[in-house]
Amino acid sequence: MLRTILGEPPRENSGVLADAVEQMALTVSMLRREMNADEDRDHEYRKLEIWIRGLISSLDELEQSLFAAAFFRKSVKAGYMDEMSVSEQGDYARYVYFYKNGFIRVFSLLDKLGTVLNTLYDLNTSRVKAHFSYFTVLRRFRSTKRHRELSGRLEEIKDSYRDPLQKLRSRRNAEIHYMNSEMQDDLWQRHQGLHDKIRLEDLDEHLEDLRQGLEMVCKTLVEVFRYSNEQPGRSLQNRPDMGSGAGFQQQ
Repeated sequence: MLRTILGEPPRENSGVLADAVEQMALTVSMLRREMNADEDRDHEYRKLEIWIRGLISSLDELEQSLFAAAFFRKSVKAGYMDEMSVSEQGDYARYVYFYKNGFIRVFSLLDKLGTVLNTLYDLNTSRVKAHFSYFTVLRRFRSTKRHRELSGRLEEIKDSYRDPLQKLRSRRNAEIHYMNSEMQDDLWQRHQGLHDKIRLEDLDEHLEDLRQGLEMVCKTLVEVFRYSNEQPGRSLQNRPDMGSGAGFQQQ
């Protein structure tokens, strides 16, 4: 959608993004087959299908946010706020908008995935924390010692992206709980010298953090749904908590 608005050709999925979409689409197809065979009286298959389709949409929106932020960043040439033309100020504002939209979506998507994992594997994470995140679900995997192969892969991915995720999380927290993240940079500079010109944050570094955040999300989705799709008990029918509902057998 954003590419069309910006006069760019539509995206062609490739690499780990294409792998993530493919694995999620395969899970949706499996759920549709189960619904047709089982009639899904409790609507659990349908619920999971809707959630996973939502993940596919969220991934698309995250990638588009990164693309749009990078698109508008190209028009920002000045190194200081005071040196920007009116047109450049507008493009900088658009960059900030899509960049912020992107880093918020990284964690939003991961938390949605946590809800799916909690349901697929009957982790009962809400007993530990009522409003849980993806990272709470990872800790729940460790504490229950279930599906160690999957949880081990997910921990490795999380650890390999620890630095960019931490920077994105700090900016997300500032944006949501305290102040606009770009204003936090300005405030820090004002502390260094009250009358100094405000230098722009490192836009390329921030975009690289967001690109790595997208990459981490894609790799995580690939591992989750590839593992789920390859489970020997993938008939999704052996979950006592759901009756005839959805889920994967314990391993």
